[in-house]
Parts: sequence; structure tokens; C-alpha cells
Amino acid sequence: MLRQFLSKLPRKWGKSDSPELARSNLCTTAGSTPQPHRSNSLNSGSGRLCGPKRTSSAVFPASVVAGIEPLLPFKDVPSSERMNLFVSKVSLCCVTSDFTDPAKNLIEKDVKRQTLLELLDFVSGYVRFSEPAILAMCRMCAVNLFRVFPPNYRSTASNGGENDDDEPMFDPAWPHLQIVYDLLLKFIASSGLDAKVAKKYIDHSFILGLLDLFDSEDPRERDCLKTILHRVYGKFMVHRPFIRKAISNIFYRFALETERHNGIAELLEIFGSIVSGFALPLKEEHKIFLWRVLIPLHKPKSLGVYFQQLSFCVTQFIEKEPKLCSTVIRGLLKYWPITNSQKELMFLGELEEILEAINMVEFQKVMVPLFWRIGYCINSFHFQVAERALFFWNNDQIVNLIAHNRHVILPVILPALEKNAQSHWNHGVLNLTINVRKMFMEMDDQLFMSCHIHFKEEEAKLSILAEKRKEAWERLENAASHQPISGNTAVLVTPLATPMAY
Repeated sequence: MLRQFLSKLPRKWGKSDSPELARSNLCTTAGSTPQPHRSNSLNSGSGRLCGPKRTSSAVFPASVVAGIEPLLPFKDVPSSERMNLFVSKVSLCCVTSDFTDPAKNLIEKDVKRQTLLELLDFVSGYVRFSEPAILAMCRMCAVNLFRVFPPNYRSTASNGGENDDDEPMFDPAWPHLQIVYDLLLKFIASSGLDAKVAKKYIDHSFILGLLDLFDSEDPRERDCLKTILHRVYGKFMVHRPFIRKAISNIFYRFALETERHNGIAELLEIFGSIVSGFALPLKEEHKIFLWRVLIPLHKPKSLGVYFQQLSFCVTQFIEKEPKLCSTVIRGLLKYWPITNSQKELMFLGELEEILEAINMVEFQKVMVPLFWRIGYCINSFHFQVAERALFFWNNDQIVNLIAHNRHVILPVILPALEKNAQSHWNHGVLNLTINVRKMFMEMDDQLFMSCHIHFKEEEAKLSILAEKRKEAWERLENAASHQPISGNTAVLVTPLATPMAY
């Protein structure tokens, strides 16, 4: 046991030590075999995975080393030796513990906690980090944070957020994890961290490890990760294309395959700030991301969980380049929900925001299919959907667009208004419909009367066709009832005049 503990203390760096060799040991503890990238490094040492428990969102194998001893405090060593002591303390914190049992290894956990707090206080000041210190920090964070999550058996994602009243899953190791996250954040944000050196250790593999952690069920952990990834994106410009691509892949997998991920809202929030920093004119790859990633994210049932962040991203694109309005509207019409009224309300709200920013040219490109869809929403039996669609006429910007294109829009929308005025069950929707009809009459009375006459003519034609169809079926029934039944001839059964009593 003593030998295992001593193996945690750092050795002097020789000239033969290379960054490649150091990175190969990033996710391994001293005296143990290398682990896979997403291994449970909080409590490594056992290859067995326990089943999912209600009390934890991660799998915790047994502790590796017991009997942790504290090292000297920073104030007791000369300034020239403090970086070596920092490396020693960081290496000591690579010892892991089992947090599923609160009564287990209490002394070791407390010693490690005190050491982490001391490191946090040290990093908060101005420190010029050496390359061995950067390697040690990255290795310690990987050992403590990167871990495997069990399958998500909760159905929140698949039920479209219907179980929002369920309490979130809190990780029992969070008091320990929070200090490690704070330490990593202070480390990355430190002015003493040379990005040119640190990029060799905070590399693509390390970034993927951070992105994997966004699937944590603990919202506190996802919030910390969001802040840290912001810092990484801001500090390491060389990694920015890779970060965008890696986040896009998560969105692809979520929208097109699994529809299960706990961190979509946080990742979209990060991407919203990234989009706001895009230079103009927008690159083609960014426009492709809008069409192939953000628009399909409107499709999953769990849209309500991340709709606010998704809408913000789309709005940022439109503010950068208003010509994208018609592209976004076509995408919304493509993924428009037919049987989910709550999603329809979200789509209508986002659509109104887009129409407030659209110019006349882009509006004219999509106004016909757009108002066909709005007409269907006006006729919805769900009164909230019908009301939300009719509220468009309370927006001065939208009314102005409609007024300038009334010769095209009124013939499209009038049948829906007349149908509501004749037969909608909700009095609120009925009153709104009458108000919209009055607005069109005030815009152009002659056009309204012309469209109304045409509507009545079309309605009469449809009524005549319906009568002819009914008469044709009656003739077929009469002819079939007089035909003799032979062989495999199909039999037409006429409904009984009165129901049979049993």
C-alpha cells in the first residue's frame, strides 16, 4: 500500500519525456492499467459496472488507494519550489474514492478535499504554469471527471418533456466534483496559462471528454461544463473548428438517431454565443449548420426542453443575415407538427419572431405556403392554436406585410376565416376571426367582396360535387342489391335502418 501511495508522488522530468508520452498517460493512474477514454475515473480500479441507481448518475467502482497523506502547504516552501509542490499535490489528487458510500474512506476524502481547496486557492492567484504542471492538471481532471454514465432509463426525453415535474438526478459525488470543476475553470481562465503549450494537453481527446460529460443527469454539472467549454472555445482558437464540429455531431446523433441527450439545451446555449460572434458575411459552413442541424432540431418530441435556446440560435443567424428568413420558414414548414398542439404553439411563436425581422422580398418568397399553414392553424380544433394564429393580426409589422400583399394572401386565408365564422366551437376564436375579417374589409373592401363571392362560388361547386358523389354511391348500392350472388362475387352490405336490440 505504501508503494502505491509513493507512486503518486511526481518524479523529476527528464529531457526524454515527450508530450506524446505524457498524453498517453493522461487518463491512467500510477500503478494501474490504462483505461478507456470514458472510463469512470472518479472511482477507478474495478472493471465491473454496477447497475443504475436512483441516487447516482454515474458508475462508481471501488477506491484504488487508501491512506492519503497531506503534503506541505504552499506557504511553507520557497517560491522556486512551489510549482514542484503544485505538481505533487495535483498528482496526489489523482487518488479516487467511492462516493456511493458516505461512510467509506472519510479521512482520505477529507484530505483530498482540503488539498483540492488549497490548489484552488493557489490557482486563483497569478501563477506561471510550467509544462509539467499543465500535464499534471489535465491528467488529474481527466481522472476525476471523465467517467461512463449508465443508460438513461428515465423517459423525460422520449415523452417530450411531459415529466418536467420529476426531480433531477443529483450526483452524490458532486461536492467533490464541484471543486474539481472550479479548479479546472480557474486553471483555464488563468492568465499564467500559455495556450500554445496547453493546447498539446487540452487537445481534441480532452475536449471530447468534456463534451461527453454534457450527458450527465445532474444539472449542476452541465452548468459548470457550459462555462468551462465557453472558456476553452475563447482561449484555444486552434480548437474552435473542432469544437463546432463535435457539437454538431452530438446534435446530428440526437435529432436523427437517439432523441436522447441531457445536455442539448446547454450546448445550444454555447452555440448561441458562438453564432453571435460570427463574422460577416457568414461562411457557407455556418449556413449549412443552420439548415442541416438547427432546423432538424425542431423535429424531436422533447423540443420543449431546449426550445428557448434553439430559438435564440436561429434568431442570431437571422440577425446576422436577414436573407436567411425564408430558408428558416421553409424549414419550419417542413417539420411542422401535425398532431402535437404544444409544439404548434412553439412554432407559431418562433414564426412571429421571424416575421418581425423579415424583409418584403424574403416574405414574398414564402407567403403562399406560409399562409396555407396559418390557415390550417386557424381552423384547428385546439382553441389555443387557433387563437395564436389569429394573434398574428395584432402585430403591426405582420399586418403591414399582409396589407402590401393582400391580393395574394386574402384568397389563401379567406376560406379558413369563413369556415371559422360559420362553425368554430370556441367563442374567443369566433370573435377573433370576425375581427380579422373586418380588418381585411377595411384594407380593401372591393377585394374582400370579390374574394368572398369567389369563395361562395367554390363552396357551391363543392356542394354540387358532393351531391353527385352521394347519388353515384346510391346508384351503385341499388345496382349491387339487385345482382345475384355467385361464386366469389363481393357482397355489399347495406346498413340496417334501425339498430338491433340485444
